[in-house]
Amino acid sequence: MNSIGQGFWEAWRLIITFDPDLYEIIFLSLQVTVAAVIIASVIGLPFGAWLAVNRFRFRRYTIAVLNALMGLPPVVVGLFVYMTLSRAGPLGGFGLLFSPSAMIIAQVIIITPLIASISHQTIRDLWAEYHDLLISMHATRAQRIMALLWDGKRALLTATLAGFGRAIGEVGAIMIVGGNIEHATRVLTTAITLETSKGNFAFAMGLGLVLIMMAVLVNLLIHTVGKTERTGTW
Repeated sequence: MNSIGQGFWEAWRLIITFDPDLYEIIFLSLQVTVAAVIIASVIGLPFGAWLAVNRFRFRRYTIAVLNALMGLPPVVVGLFVYMTLSRAGPLGGFGLLFSPSAMIIAQVIIITPLIASISHQTIRDLWAEYHDLLISMHATRAQRIMALLWDGKRALLTATLAGFGRAIGEVGAIMIVGGNIEHATRVLTTAITLETSKGNFAFAMGLGLVLIMMAVLVNLLIHTVGKTERTGTW
């Protein structure tokens, strides 16, 4: 209990004193995670909708593989990205290894299947409801997908938030491809791992509480702006 109490105090101290190292880590964490979520959403949301609207020969197997990829081991993704971006890899010439860009790439690979799968489940229900209407209006496939994405935007926000939650707490792949370099690629999760290994449990607990508070605040902000919960009178 004493360590937990010290953790709360450490988190509060870091925040109110505007610790520069803490805020540098927070901003980099948000930069990497938000960029990864945006890219993964641009890929995953339309792909999930496309799967719901279209019928093709191997559709069932594609959905099964997509759902299986939701459980991708982050360390395996990190290893794959590392080998791809290393000097001996096909993209080694770009010099992206141990940079925020490499961290974003790893997070995109991890969370895109999650966002696409949730998107598919949401759009599938909407497609069953609006199928006859959209067909009667002679809407093209692209128009159907756009209409369903727009109509289900509040529900699809949940998919984006799920991706954000998965990405902001990621440590395995980030550690491998980012290297946890101070003032360069150190984010909250890797900083927590480092401080724990050094025995600075109170400081690590403080960083953990900051991570939780940041995730909650971002979710509240998105829910408020997106108005996912409709207000009404009883």
